[in-house]
Amino acid sequence: MEAFKKLESIALPIARANVDTDQIVPARYLKKPRTDNFGEYLFRDLRHVLGEKNYAGARIVVAGRNFACGSSREHAVWALYDYGFRAAIAPSFGDIFASSAVKNGFLPIVLPESTVLELLKEANAKSKISIDLERQWVNERHAFDIAPFAKKCLLEGLDEIDFTLSQAERIAAFEKSYQP
Repeated sequence: MEAFKKLESIALPIARANVDTDQIVPARYLKKPRTDNFGEYLFRDLRHVLGEKNYAGARIVVAGRNFACGSSREHAVWALYDYGFRAAIAPSFGDIFASSAVKNGFLPIVLPESTVLELLKEANAKSKISIDLERQWVNERHAFDIAPFAKKCLLEGLDEIDFTLSQAERIAAFEKSYQP
């Protein structure tokens, strides 16, 4: 997983609320192996979302409330990540998506709806959004929250298995000293 510290990019605006995981990656692609490039399936049934040339190369999604709601699949995160997106900003996210996102190197940022509406209005090919994960700021003026463990893993480019492996010496010491 690549480390996430700072990101500056144009943003793909998706002004609709309740974009669910079936719209992000249709169910017919769920039996594909993870080794497939899930970016090819991103918004497959809503290709007009990605078809706007002005947003080519966008690495941030700015979306309406309840983005990525619905079923409990990591596939939606994989599709966004494999396409090149590294963060999404919305007033709220589907809970399971938000949890899967940070575990897969994707940063979901919750900001007030009024702030997101402002960012949606500003989103165009000439305007970039900056995210500073270390300082927890969007555009140097909008603070966001993130759980400390999720932040550490994203900053260091670690998934949960990598984090556990990084603790191997401590685990071995504990096991050696443990007396059942």
